[in-house]
Amino acid sequence: MKVIIDTNAFMVPVQFGLDIFKELGRLGFKDFIVPSSVTRELNGIKKFARGKDKMSANVGIGLARECSEIITEGNADDAIVELAMEEKAAVFTNDAELKKRLCSKDITIVYLRGKDHLEIM
Repeated sequence: MKVIIDTNAFMVPVQFGLDIFKELGRLGFKDFIVPSSVTRELNGIKKFARGKDKMSANVGIGLARECSEIITEGNADDAIVELAMEEKAAVFTNDAELKKRLCSKDITIVYLRGKDHLEIM
């Protein structure tokens, strides 16, 4: 199964000490996709953030390199919704607004639950 990984999801390993690829694999996901707009957001966070956010973004950039990157334009959330519909892929995100948009389109959502594991919504 395919899963698109959102910006905030790439920051989970540093923020919560969770191996996202292991957890996604446990849920049956084998194909990891990152929109280029997410990579741009991570680079922006790395450039302007400090402390744990900067470190989280830096680790996230490294993790994103392990995924299949698909070139997207514009806003990351818009690109994620469009790409999820095109690829028939789930989306790993903790963003409440994005989750609402995805739910309205019946797109499978993976999210952090209890700060120690991922769950499918």
